[in-house]
Formats: sequence, structure tokens, C-alpha cells
Amino acid sequence: MAHFDYDLFVIGAGSGGVRAGRMAAAEGVKVAVAEDRYLGGTCVNVGCVPKKLYVYASHYAESFHEAAGFGLQAEGVTFDWPTLRDNKKQEIGRLNGIYTRLLENSGCDLINGRAEVVGEHEVRVGDTTYTAERILVATGGWPFIPDFEGNEHVISSNEVFDLEHFPQDVLVVGGGYIAVEFAGIFAGLGARTELIYRGDLFLRGFDQEVREFTAQEVAKKGVGLNFNCNIERVEKLPSGRLQAHLTDGRVLDADQILYATGRVPNTQGLGLDTVGVALQNNGAIVVNDSFQTSVPSVYAIGDVIDRVQLTPVALAEGMALVRHLYAKGNPAVDYELIPTAVFCQPNIGTVGLSEEQARERFDEIQVYSSEFRAMKHTLSGSEERTLMKMIVDVKTDRVVGVHMVGADAGEIIQGIGVALKAGATKAVFDSTIGIHPTAAEEFVTMRQPVR
Repeated sequence: MAHFDYDLFVIGAGSGGVRAGRMAAAEGVKVAVAEDRYLGGTCVNVGCVPKKLYVYASHYAESFHEAAGFGLQAEGVTFDWPTLRDNKKQEIGRLNGIYTRLLENSGCDLINGRAEVVGEHEVRVGDTTYTAERILVATGGWPFIPDFEGNEHVISSNEVFDLEHFPQDVLVVGGGYIAVEFAGIFAGLGARTELIYRGDLFLRGFDQEVREFTAQEVAKKGVGLNFNCNIERVEKLPSGRLQAHLTDGRVLDADQILYATGRVPNTQGLGLDTVGVALQNNGAIVVNDSFQTSVPSVYAIGDVIDRVQLTPVALAEGMALVRHLYAKGNPAVDYELIPTAVFCQPNIGTVGLSEEQARERFDEIQVYSSEFRAMKHTLSGSEERTLMKMIVDVKTDRVVGVHMVGADAGEIIQGIGVALKAGATKAVFDSTIGIHPTAAEEFVTMRQPVR
């Protein structure tokens, strides 16, 4: 019987890798976890956590302004970027420490350094080679910046959190949730912000009505929307400012240009090609339903397999894998009805099918939709509006999609995600008594379909 240094060697201490390592160790498995950057991965360090903190910050200026309608006068309010940035760093440092303790207390060996697969059962970190019965790759994704003249002058979402100076003018390039969120963050904190996207409308893949409504609301917040154009080249001026030359002939100047044009699986330099692990064209690791690669001893989970790039999905995949390998459980992860949110301003929350997807899947659907000005804004003076939408399969009466654009949309949709997962019908929603006065009660008072 072969002897290995470890039963499971995890490469990457992000959400999925840490969860898998801890759960495996709890089953008595001898586990090592290698990480060369920061514990907690993208989400904790340059993703969900710091982004949400910055989203909170970006709401305050608007809230101070809106408070006047409620009789509160906020005068002399200023924004100090170093305070926000450094307080964020302190919080991330605290979380890094928690992840370290979680791994160590669970019995995992934490190895600092870049890991490379050098054999079907071998991993090298620095000058040391470790053997393992199984290897798990959980290295996540990495920001993608296209190749164009002057791209060395732009930044990605990795660098945006720790800028030395807060910019007065920002260009955000991209049409996904990261681009839309950061456009809102910069605009909310006082920067003149332009969003540039090569397509007709941002947030491709989301419900079309939600996309159109969000564009309308984001523009109200002061974000300039520039669709159907792109940056051809960027020039750094003697003043240090950046000059972007657009495909439509315009020239825009800015202190900072953020490229949020997607993330690609982080598989470069892992040595996977040397052992024959099959990769997709974009570098994603090909796995079967048990998260096993083309090399039987090597597994992969999370953003690096490019299924659903969400932290809770990586956690679910890690737990499913460990149950399958060490607790005789089912490796299947249900990717249907995954609730998600976009923390733009106002927020988007969504679960289930878009109207377009539902029309393709079902013979007949009913769409319920409500648009209104939230009660808060009757006094705040804000022109922000809220959209709520529900899609029902007529044959079964089952609710197959729910969408919201408005304050706290993510918080509201999480609970509705449970209802949809349980198979709730429109009749169930109709029979539920609402909480008054809330925006959320609208979801149980929609009586007439709009189409």
C-alpha cells in the first residue's frame, strides 16, 4: 500500500479550498493547504468582503443628503479615502487571522508558498516536494485585462481597493457585476464616473427588464453610461492623468481607469499540463460530476472550474467533494435556483429564471411586475425607484423566477430563494401575509399579471 505525506493536498486557501480542507481534516484525513498570496482568497481580500464595505461607504453621502427631508441637517461632511482604505485593510487582516486559526485548529498543515503539481501524486512548494494520495486545485480566478496599447496604465479589481489617492475622475470598463458595482462605489464617494461597455447594455444574462431598469437607476446616481464603445488605447499624460481614446472617436481623461472585463481561471504556472490535466480553452479545469479531472488523483472546485463563479458555490462544491471522498456522500451540487445579488446602486437581487429563459423553457408563463417609489423616498426627495418581478409557470403555478432592483434586494431575495427551492407556487405567495409597511410585502400582494 502506497504511503503518502498527505491524504489530501489542497492548492489554494480561498473559500472552497479552506472549507474542503477543514471538512476533510474533521473526517480524520491528513490535509495540507498551500497558499502563496493571502488566506481567504479573492472573496475576503479583493472581492466580496472589501467590495461590500466600500458599497456601504458609498451610500453615506446620498444618505446625508436625503436626511434633510427628515429634518436632519448634515453640514461640513467630508470624505477621507485613507481612513476607509486603512480601516478596510485592518478588517481584512483580522479575517486573514481567522482563516489561519480555522485551518490550524482543524488540524490542517498550512504551507506558505506557490504550489506546483509535478506528478500525479506530487506537489512542489519552493524546494520541497510533498506526496499526496489526492490533490485538490482550488486556485480561483484572476482578473482579465485585454491586450491594447497603454494597458500597463490601467488597473484591475486586484489593485482598486488600495489606491494611494482617491481619483477625481474614473473610467470603469466592463459590463459585468464588478464593473457596475465599482461604478456605483466611485460615483457614490464623489468621483466623476463613466462606465464604458462594448455591448448594447450591461449585465448580460440577467433579465432584460431588470437590465433596462437598472441602467435607468444607475444613470440617476451620476454614472455616465457609454454603451457600444470601447477603449482603443490609453496614453499617460505628463500630468500623470490618463487619456483614453475610444472607438467612437471620443477622448476621455481620467485619474484612474479600472478594467473589470471578467475573470479567468487561475491555472497558469500550476504544472497541470505536465501531468496531463485537461483544460478548457480559457484555462478552466475540466472535471466530471465528482469534481475529478482527467488525472484520477487530481480534483478541482470553485472558480477554477468556471461553472458558477460565486463564493457560496465554491463552498458547496468543497463540502460535496469531501462528503463524496471521505464520508460516502453524494458529490452532486444543485446549480438550479442559486440566489445572487449585484451590489450596484440600487441593488439587484435575483433567483431563478429570467423572463427570457422562462419563455424558452415553459409553454405558458405569467409575469407579475411592480415598479414604485419606496416609502422612504416620499420624504428623502430621491427619485430612486424600485422594481419587483415574479415569473410563474402557468401549468404548475410554480414560481420559477423572482427579481428585484431596490434597497436591500439581496437581503430580501435570500429568503425568497428558500421559497423557490421548496417549490413555492404563486398561490403560496398569495396566501402569505405581508409585513407592512415594507417593500418586501409587494411580493405577496401581486395579484394581476402584467403579461
